[in-house]
Amino acid sequence: MKSILKSFAIIGSLLLMIGCGSSESQNNSSTALETTHVGQSGVKDDVSNPNIVQVAVGSADHSTLVAALKAADYVDVLTNVGPFTIFFAPTNTAFDALPDGTLTTLTKKENQRQLRDILEFHVLLGVYKVEDFVNGRKLGTAHGASVIIEKSDDGTVLVNGGKIVGSVQASNGIIHVVDKVLLPD
Repeated sequence: MKSILKSFAIIGSLLLMIGCGSSESQNNSSTALETTHVGQSGVKDDVSNPNIVQVAVGSADHSTLVAALKAADYVDVLTNVGPFTIFFAPTNTAFDALPDGTLTTLTKKENQRQLRDILEFHVLLGVYKVEDFVNGRKLGTAHGASVIIEKSDDGTVLVNGGKIVGSVQASNGIIHVVDKVLLPD
């Protein structure tokens, strides 16, 4: 009889320990779920070539753009697999050239769609290297409107008047850095 009671006591203790550990695991799991970002941008990958958003995040000259992408809830779109995206990425200086208060107004929650429209005006579907741009060509953007390419004999490329000052290959497209924020009509 004593051995049966002893066995129940041991089993009861084990169940209590398992139950406590399980509760702690559940609490840790729910905390992890609350802080985990859902979507492609939440995938941690330090081995592969960086995607468009990772390149922008790593550039000190594009912190305003990254903040705008977050405010417009557009980060996941640009982290998806390509190659489908050409991104005309305005520098911080290009954003600074906007009229005072424009960026503050655009990054408010109620203006998210308007900000997203502007960002989509910077995105082309397809892969175009600088050498692929043709003078006078109109290219449709993800916004639905077109941008006009100007290419001079010396190789300078303008997109709606914004000069491409550099290009960076990303895993899901090409980033063309521009010195102007492109605004749809």
